[in-house]
Amino acid sequence: MTVGKRLGPARRCGVLASVLMLAAALASACTSSPADSVDYAVDGSLITYNTNTVAGAASGGPQAFARVLTGFNYHGPDGQIVGDHDFGTISVVGRQPLVLDYEINANAVYSDGKPITCDDLVLAWASQSGRFATFDAASRAGYSDIASVDCTPGQKKARVSFAPDRGFVDFGQLFSATSMMPSHVIADQLGLGDGGVTKAILQNDGPAVERIAQVWNTGWTLKPDLDLKKFPSSGPYKLDAVTEDGAVVLVANDKWWGAEPVTETVTVWPRGADIQEKVNQGAYDVVDIATGSSGTLNMPDDYVRTDSPSAGIEQLIFAPRGLMAAPPARRALALCTPRDEIARNAEVPIANSRLNPAAEDAYSAAEGGPAPGQFVAANPEAARAALNARPLTVRIGYHSPNARLAATVGAIAKACAPAGITVEDVASNTVGPLSLRNNEIDVLLASTGGAAGSGSSGSSAVDAYQFHTGNGNNLPRYSNPQIDRIIATMAITNDPKELARLLGEGGPVLWADMPTLPLYRQQRTVLTSKKMFGVSSNPTRWGAGWNMDRWVLEQ
Repeated sequence: MTVGKRLGPARRCGVLASVLMLAAALASACTSSPADSVDYAVDGSLITYNTNTVAGAASGGPQAFARVLTGFNYHGPDGQIVGDHDFGTISVVGRQPLVLDYEINANAVYSDGKPITCDDLVLAWASQSGRFATFDAASRAGYSDIASVDCTPGQKKARVSFAPDRGFVDFGQLFSATSMMPSHVIADQLGLGDGGVTKAILQNDGPAVERIAQVWNTGWTLKPDLDLKKFPSSGPYKLDAVTEDGAVVLVANDKWWGAEPVTETVTVWPRGADIQEKVNQGAYDVVDIATGSSGTLNMPDDYVRTDSPSAGIEQLIFAPRGLMAAPPARRALALCTPRDEIARNAEVPIANSRLNPAAEDAYSAAEGGPAPGQFVAANPEAARAALNARPLTVRIGYHSPNARLAATVGAIAKACAPAGITVEDVASNTVGPLSLRNNEIDVLLASTGGAAGSGSSGSSAVDAYQFHTGNGNNLPRYSNPQIDRIIATMAITNDPKELARLLGEGGPVLWADMPTLPLYRQQRTVLTSKKMFGVSSNPTRWGAGWNMDRWVLEQ
């Protein structure tokens, strides 16, 4: 089953093109022997197996684990939702209210031999619905609209019922690849017994749920000496090792019940300062990074380069505490930020969208209005006036190394100096969403959700939740009842006129409050060896890794 929102002819053609490309790759593999291993470089650090936490969703984990932790759907080459029938099926059994039946493949087991069950859906719902504040989930979008998950512990079926009038349109985003963690690992670690996680959640056992949340939040940290028993896979690849320099080694999962992966081993590397050197050496077979993040890459003759827009917006995300907590300081920095110069250097248009970030369509114009016009070229006089001529020192951080973002901070520093605003570049390879939470920086320069990569779900209705009160990836801790209502309404409507009206209502409010300053749509660069087949870019946070089990490297 394929589900999704506004899936047009271009996206359907994208699926067809992907299928044809895969067929060509497999045909090629039949005429020569495919290599046993592939090296794949991604945007961010690989810090956790759980890519549903605030830090995990913003990391390189989604790019690495799309075919390790599978679900009912995955994100195809255009970011569209595609049903993963190897994992299971979804049936719509009610519309008012929305009721869905999920059935997991009878043969589906984790790599440790334990069956995949509806208990894993219950954990995904509980951890990402906001019902229990102890879970550090990145987003509640969709999960917060679910009224109940009917699950008999240990069984393969679950009925998911949404609250009345909360028929979440993009329900294909839920329970999809990387969203479900192995509940039995938590049950074993806490001594809860079979089905213990589900029982604790459905019975609202507060102390037990708190212990479950602690493991869910931090129990899957990636480090070289990890216990592999706690990291079982539900996909064609499983985790085999974490290297001292932060790479993860994935190997074919012998318990996988679907088509075997073409390549035995995929090593996923976090992006470092040596991308150009590694490419020159032919050390990477696939590179999937933000365009310009590694400077001007000189491509050897034996590589192919593809550039394409992502669904994520590069932006300034303001801290909820400290000097930048109040709108006047945020507006001052926005007024002297040369968005025109920054976008021009990225060779893309300025992006003005906050509530419709994943799409480039007619809705974006509805969100804009006149407000963005004053935040195009640097205006240090207006910035100084906004601060009443008081000096201000601002720490801007980003995940480094990143040549493009370093240049962006440099441009802001130069343009804002005449306004009495001193900008400090405090980038490091550990900067991310938690840096804002911990008050280590005043501004995070990153994509959607604070990600080094795209960060986007591919759905504007989901991504807009980054401004909803209480959402984990609402990094500025922004709260506005009007915006909450607009976002909640967007999630349940497909009416174009209503969407345009909502965007038109919300845009001016967000420009006035300034929780973030959008800069431009992050562009993506995928480099592949000319001997690689089956690789395609992806505008969402799952990136090119969405189909890594079909990659072929000719020897």
